[in-house]
Amino acid sequence: MRFARPWAAVPVLAAIAVGLVHAAPPPSPIRFELKKIPFVLDSDETPGRNAPESMAGGVAVFDYNGDGRPDIFFTNGANIATLKKDDPKYRDRLFRNNGDGTFTDVTDAAGVAGTGYDIGVAIGDYDNDGCPDMFVAGVYRNTLYHNNCNGTFTDVTQKAGLGDSNDPQYGPLWAEGAVWVDVNNDGLLDLFIVDYMQWSYAAQPLCHFGTIADYCHPRYYKGQPDRLFLNNGDGTFRDVSKEWGIRDHVGKGMGAGMADYDLDGKQDLFVTNDADYNFLFHNLGNKFEEVAFDAGVALPEGGDFISGMGLDFRDFNNDGYPDIAFVALQNQTFPLFLNTGKGTFREVTTPSGMRMLSMNMSGFGAALYDFDNDGWKDMFVTRGHVESQPIPGTEIAQYNTVFRNLGASGKWQALTEEAGLDAAPRARHRGCALGDLDGDGRIDVVTTALSAPAEIWMNRSENSGHWLDIALRGTRSNRDGIGARIQVVSPTVGSQWNHMTTSVCYASSSDGPVHFGLGKDTAATKVEIHWPSGTVQTLEDVKADQVLKVTEPAAAEKAGAR
Repeated sequence: MRFARPWAAVPVLAAIAVGLVHAAPPPSPIRFELKKIPFVLDSDETPGRNAPESMAGGVAVFDYNGDGRPDIFFTNGANIATLKKDDPKYRDRLFRNNGDGTFTDVTDAAGVAGTGYDIGVAIGDYDNDGCPDMFVAGVYRNTLYHNNCNGTFTDVTQKAGLGDSNDPQYGPLWAEGAVWVDVNNDGLLDLFIVDYMQWSYAAQPLCHFGTIADYCHPRYYKGQPDRLFLNNGDGTFRDVSKEWGIRDHVGKGMGAGMADYDLDGKQDLFVTNDADYNFLFHNLGNKFEEVAFDAGVALPEGGDFISGMGLDFRDFNNDGYPDIAFVALQNQTFPLFLNTGKGTFREVTTPSGMRMLSMNMSGFGAALYDFDNDGWKDMFVTRGHVESQPIPGTEIAQYNTVFRNLGASGKWQALTEEAGLDAAPRARHRGCALGDLDGDGRIDVVTTALSAPAEIWMNRSENSGHWLDIALRGTRSNRDGIGARIQVVSPTVGSQWNHMTTSVCYASSSDGPVHFGLGKDTAATKVEIHWPSGTVQTLEDVKADQVLKVTEPAAAEKAGAR
């Protein structure tokens, strides 16, 4: 997280043509409609400007009760001095999707109000019972909620072996978020936790910018290592951070994503660190090696430390290799790294146009989804600065923005007001979660903002193309199919790839079918699924505009070399 330089003054030239008739601009190819939901994120901002106060805001979209409609869970803060939810305003909230455009608060009935200062959330079915479970990451305390498959959850944190967040070397750990991922391909989801920095209410530094007190730069804090817990298959986990090579790397983690970037059948992890080097953990099967420098993703172009925030680790140029997109603060750009297919990445922030488009923006979360269903993944960014007080030349509260992927050209188009995202006031936005909330085949977005109402952005793109959602059910692989790579081929769009993951944006989680836009195509000629088990499953002539439920076959047909 850090502070921006004042914007340079840019002269604007205006031309007036007498008698010239101006045609109305064409409708935006991506358009959202604002819907409200009764939740306000309360991080207990105080004059002391304690670091966690600016970092809250994780949100999840997932079908908690199995009725086929995505529901919404919001994390929330707590009393910053005690880190306890001693007031109802700090409750985490779960809203059930009623299927008619409304949501009902079922927090109490579900048992998920929480007790501590919660930051992030990760959804995954860790016991393979078909009901999505929920891990909530927070300051000094995390919570694992087991889904009882009857609309309720049980806190099993201690029983699962995840209750100790006090490290003998690094002190109480502050978790920003987590990733559910099967690192050893045993069919059980493991848990990777992203830890931020060493902070204490009693020893909070006080920083001023001129006469204004505000949040301190990360350099005033020491970092913390991330954590990896292997699933034992009996409802418990064991900490393997040291033996798997995770604990050796200390950073200030803000976001994490998972993908098999080198297509070797093992899931890798990318971590953004705040004003520090990023991590790329390459999975060797029984440990990780950190290869960010070798792969070219440790720093963005220019070699400066930036405030790496939320991210998505997903193929955005349809070549089958997962790419990396993350966001940072004003004057730091939103870096894009293109996978070369050779174990390395090439930064394309400048040639893609993203550098110019994002230079004056501050971002917290990034999500790569195809919002206009044209076959190319676009990028939704939650925008807002870290700081709370005005800084000369810096916009603190901002609108969200969607960047439209212009396809084979490799360029992007920024849509803010054009996409209707100015319908809500500017805010310090944080988390985002995505899913098709109304079942119309268009991806909707839920966002949070500090001390402001949550926003539901319903996708109303008028000329949206056909689509195909693929809901996976693993048998030999983990039940969610997390890590499965999917290729969809259709006549006009051609070949495109996506993979199953619930880790997206900032401190947030999106558990839904794997989404594909098909443009004008009314069917996919081929759907090929590469399951984590190694099984390759091929379907032909699949009709568009449906949620296709696919179960992994019991017999293993091994994938050949790609």
